[in-house]
Amino acid sequence: MSDKEIQRLAVLQDVRDQRITQVRAAEILNLSTRQITRLLQKLKKDGVSGLTHASRGQPGHRRHDEAVKSECLSIISEHLLGFGPTLAHEKLSSIFGLNIPVETVRRWMTANELWIPRSKRLKRPYQPRYNRDCFGELIQIDGSYHDWFEGRAARCCLLVYIDDATGKLLHLRFCEAETTFDYMLSTRAYIEQYGKPLAFYSDKHSVFRVNQKSSQDSQITQFGRILSELNIDIIFANSPQAKGRVERANRTLQDRLIKEMRLEGISSIAEANAWLPSFIEQFNQKFAKCARNSKNLHRPLIESDAELDDVFTWQEPRKVTRSLTITYDKCIYLLEPTALNHKLVGQYITFMEYPDGTVAITHEGQKINYSIFNKLSGLQQNEVVENKRLGSVLAHIQQQHEELEKQNKRTRAKKSMPSRKAQKAVIEQRNLNPVLDCCN
Repeated sequence: MSDKEIQRLAVLQDVRDQRITQVRAAEILNLSTRQITRLLQKLKKDGVSGLTHASRGQPGHRRHDEAVKSECLSIISEHLLGFGPTLAHEKLSSIFGLNIPVETVRRWMTANELWIPRSKRLKRPYQPRYNRDCFGELIQIDGSYHDWFEGRAARCCLLVYIDDATGKLLHLRFCEAETTFDYMLSTRAYIEQYGKPLAFYSDKHSVFRVNQKSSQDSQITQFGRILSELNIDIIFANSPQAKGRVERANRTLQDRLIKEMRLEGISSIAEANAWLPSFIEQFNQKFAKCARNSKNLHRPLIESDAELDDVFTWQEPRKVTRSLTITYDKCIYLLEPTALNHKLVGQYITFMEYPDGTVAITHEGQKINYSIFNKLSGLQQNEVVENKRLGSVLAHIQQQHEELEKQNKRTRAKKSMPSRKAQKAVIEQRNLNPVLDCCN
């Protein structure tokens, strides 16, 4: 019996023993007196079993036939072994003509051990892996947001490059946000100092990986394109634990680096970036280890400085209109009306934006002269470029809001203060009151 039926039995026994009336029992059980009478008759006729629901223990009216169930399980065992319930349901419906609800299929497969629910599966063990053998074989990169200056400056991000084989810090750089342009600057500084590694190991940040599903399977990010041109692979970690070396380094830096900068009196990103090389040298002397193999797998740079400048850019294709114009970031660029440029009408050319904010237009490696036509927006070129750096723009907007709020407070304070004439009248009235009191 259910708790509800047990409660009814206790109340009905009190009615039968004349301890309470039927009206009182109806109030307790929230039933009508006629229903109480019927329940008393069932209790008298059938005993306690008369109060239980008659359908309890009986097969459901919408149940599937045992023959259908056995046929379904035999098909799954023979033809769909290893299929999940959802896929098995689709194949049973499309191939074998068995229209059985997916949850029913799931329940049958679980009961017959053809499917193990996720909650009952053994958790996959993540065993530790050995570090790589050679220096430059795998470089772990990550960005760490933190209050690095302990309130002396705004919160910022530290880009960390660490070698997997030796644990050496190879590059550190403070920046306002973890953006593509900041990774461009840091990666170029790193490869100019050490050369090109075999691979980078990163998380699935949008700088490194296109996370939105698209029909273009070969779509890569701007940073991925740069590494591809430099013949450097990039590997994505599925969890923070997978790139544990750089995560542990971040935790160590959030302790040691902060205190070192406090002792040095550093309170800005520019000062910190200028001082970081000396900290990296001290850190590596204390924590770096020798690799199992002494071979250095960094490859020398073949590209010249001019070629590197063009590689580390934000590149997007743009179609040339009949009026020899292209549009990029709310700005119209006018191409020179030369005979060669007229042949580019209807074709796609490359628009390149450099980390320092300058832009260039190229086609098949050749630079194209241009001028800017600011009809779409009154912004200058550098203002358009700054809009791509969201962190600095938001900081500027926040500063403007704070200045506006201070100005509004000063305006409200001036309005609430009485004028000089009113203050003078109050003072004269205060001086006059004692004289009037004496005269009275």
